[in-house]
Amino acid sequence: MAETGFRKWIIVVTVISAAVIELIDSSIVNVALSDMSASLGATIEDIAWVITAYAIANVIIIPMTSFLAATFGRRNYYVGSIILFTLASYFCGNATSLWELVAFRFIQGIGGGALLSTSQAILFDAFSYEDRPIAAGIFGLGIVLGPTIGPTLGGWIVDNYSWQWIFYVNIPIGITAALLAFNYVGEPAQVRKKGNVDWIGIGLLIVGIGALQIVLEKGQSEDWFAAPYIAILALMSVVAIILFVWRELSIENPVVDLHVLRSSTLAISALLTFILGFGLFSSVFIVPVFVQRLLGYTAMQTGLLLLPGALVAAVTLPIVGKIMQRGAPPQIFIFLGFTLTALFTWLLAQSTLESGASDFFWPLVLRGLGLAFISVPLTTLALSGLYGKDVPQGAALNNMMRQLGGGFGIAIVNTYLAQRYAANRLMLVSHVSQFNYATQQRLNAMTGAFMAKGASAFSAKQQAIAVLDGLVSRQLLLKSFIDVFIFVTLFFVLCIPLILIVRREGKPMPGASMALDAH
Repeated sequence: MAETGFRKWIIVVTVISAAVIELIDSSIVNVALSDMSASLGATIEDIAWVITAYAIANVIIIPMTSFLAATFGRRNYYVGSIILFTLASYFCGNATSLWELVAFRFIQGIGGGALLSTSQAILFDAFSYEDRPIAAGIFGLGIVLGPTIGPTLGGWIVDNYSWQWIFYVNIPIGITAALLAFNYVGEPAQVRKKGNVDWIGIGLLIVGIGALQIVLEKGQSEDWFAAPYIAILALMSVVAIILFVWRELSIENPVVDLHVLRSSTLAISALLTFILGFGLFSSVFIVPVFVQRLLGYTAMQTGLLLLPGALVAAVTLPIVGKIMQRGAPPQIFIFLGFTLTALFTWLLAQSTLESGASDFFWPLVLRGLGLAFISVPLTTLALSGLYGKDVPQGAALNNMMRQLGGGFGIAIVNTYLAQRYAANRLMLVSHVSQFNYATQQRLNAMTGAFMAKGASAFSAKQQAIAVLDGLVSRQLLLKSFIDVFIFVTLFFVLCIPLILIVRREGKPMPGASMALDAH
């Protein structure tokens, strides 16, 4: 039953706060890795497991949230997850070794998994069916703002305090959210039937999704299948996921009820949500890397650069929800969203080494609008054909697809960037050699300039070569980033025809949900 008045908006504040801190923690540590590495005496390669451990736990637990909520009671599971997330945040801040920190990050990810899907299910229950677009717009605030403001907040904390405080800031928010959830979040009108625990399904899910996430997180740094353990994990992931799907469709009490995918709208929306995750997470990844590595931005400056677009999205999301509530076709918004997102990456492909903050302002505003136009219709559509107990499972599967889309997006973009850099270097180096007249002229001019400042002939020549190498490397990196931006633009353009298969199902009847219980 939908909530009303004060209680309804207390629930909104509670679940959005919980969802935002979960999503912030997926990106906030990125800017603190160097400080963590120095403090804990770990290599940069090893410290990356702080990110990987959280992502693995998150993507494993998200599809199981409906089962866990039914087993322990939704309020108990939700409050318990907030408490687990908060306690793990405290112990992360107090970690004295790398693997201690990695272990508590994994535990934090287990608690954080419920703060996304269960938050969405609670939020949708608080609104009537007709008001679901409004709920989708509100939930979208967390989806877009979390990953975007994470690096900004992390940069400010690291610059002014210490890396431990990126975890400590979760504690007051977590305590407040747990108290509010305990007092105001109730049980849903319909719940999944309890049955024997599907331990085999849980094991297959952990192996399949966990191995896949490790492959996506570590593949590029390990040269993908050149590393034996990456190849083994990839094979394990494929086999385990196939067996998992077969088992979940064939037993009476599955840990993940895949029967909800009978809703064609959910299935199609999940596919498009995967694409949304690809665009959301890859753009949050590639823009900061571009401006920091090429233009010399600090973490704080990068965060401020991303902030206007995030604020535009925050304002636009509830507006789109309100318009959709009045019956506007979702296909129009999804088309505009993909178009604006493609325009965003195409404009970034026009960047130069002289580009400044003003050159990124409008592209990032377009990105904010695009993500708002896509996320609200997809969140609404995904659950439009579901009722009662099926909403949490649909929300869980949809959120898992967004997280996996983000994992694939970052992995593909990172790999393509490295490949284009290698290809561009091979092409350019053939034109920049000691036998090239223009190169010799440039080297001689720079050598003369260094000698004029008092350097010896040998030292001046070495300095000139170093400067020329730096210039070449920057141009190569710029060209490689432009190639990536063009690649992502083409990806979004090619996805636009998928909008033609989007159909909104009519309002489900309670009997539809009950019919699924019979399977």
